Amino acid sequence: MDIIQDIRDKASSNLKTIVLPRSSDARVIEAALYLQENKLANPILIQNEGASIPEGLTIVDFVSDERLKSYAHSFYERRKHKGISEAEAIEVVKDPLFFAAAMVSAGNADGAVAGSVSTTGDVLRAAIQTIGLKPGSNVVSSIFLMSFEDGRVFTYGDCAVVPYPNAEQLATIAMDSAQTHQKVTGADPRVAMLSFSTKGSAVHERIALVQEALEIVKSHNLNFSVDGELQFDAAIVPDIAKRKAPDSEVAGQANVFIYPNLDAGNIAYKITERLAGATATGPIIQGMAKPMMDLSRGCSWEDIVNTVCVTALMS
Repeated sequence: MDIIQDIRDKASSNLKTIVLPRSSDARVIEAALYLQENKLANPILIQNEGASIPEGLTIVDFVSDERLKSYAHSFYERRKHKGISEAEAIEVVKDPLFFAAAMVSAGNADGAVAGSVSTTGDVLRAAIQTIGLKPGSNVVSSIFLMSFEDGRVFTYGDCAVVPYPNAEQLATIAMDSAQTHQKVTGADPRVAMLSFSTKGSAVHERIALVQEALEIVKSHNLNFSVDGELQFDAAIVPDIAKRKAPDSEVAGQANVFIYPNLDAGNIAYKITERLAGATATGPIIQGMAKPMMDLSRGCSWEDIVNTVCVTALMS
C-alpha cells in the first residue's frame, strides 16, 4: 500500500533508534536485519536466553549492562508507592520488556516494539509502569490505520484497548487519535465522534456520553476539526452529510473515526478489512509519554518492520 511506503520513506529520512526486546524470535532478527540494511531505523536487540544474534546487529545484555542499576532506581522511584523495594525493582527491570521500556524512558532509545511472543497486557504493563502516560492523557488507547487501494487512508480508534471508555477517556482517545493520524499520515485530521444518532436524532445515555466527550474535546481549543455525534454514513458520505448535518465541517469528509466503545471499533475495523479489502496497520498504541508498540503474536517479520517505522514517526 502507498501509505506503508510513505511511512517507510519518512522513517528512513529521520533515523530513530528502536529497541526490540525479544531477540529469541527469528521474526525479530529478520526484521532487525532488514531495518538496518535498508536504513529504516537503528535497531537495538536485547539478549534473550538461547538467542543467536547475527554479527553486525547491536545487542544489549542487561545482565552486564552498567545502566541496569540506574534503570532499576528510576523504576523504584516510579513504583515505590506500590510498596516495591529497590531489590525487587532490579529483578523487574531484568525482564527484557521492562528493560526495553526503561531504555526508552531514559532516552537511550526513541521507542520500543514488542509483542511477537508477549501478550498485549504484558507489553502495556511494562510501558505504563516504566514510561508512563504523556501529559494531558488519561488513558492508553490504540488506533488502526485503514488504507485502501485507491489511496484513501482512515484512522479508527479505539479498536484494541479500552472496552467501554467514559466521556473523559473517549475525549482523550479522540485527541490522541487526531495527533497520531497527523504524525503518521501527514494529513490534517477531521475527527468524527461516532454514534447511532446524528445531531440529536435519537436520545439515549450512550449518545449523551459521546456528546459529553465532544464538548470536552472542544474545550481544549485544539487545531483540528471535530464534530459529533455522527452516524458513520453522515461522517463519510457527502450527500448524506448534507441532509443529516448540513452545518458540520466534518460530516461527509471525516478521516478519523472515534468509536464509542471497543465492540463497535473492533467490529468496524475487521469488517472494513475483510469486506472492503482495506489493509489494517496496527494496533498503534497511543497515550504514552514515549512510544512502545504492541505486535500481534501472529505477526510477520514485515509487520514488525512496519510497526518499527510507525514507532519512529511517533517518537
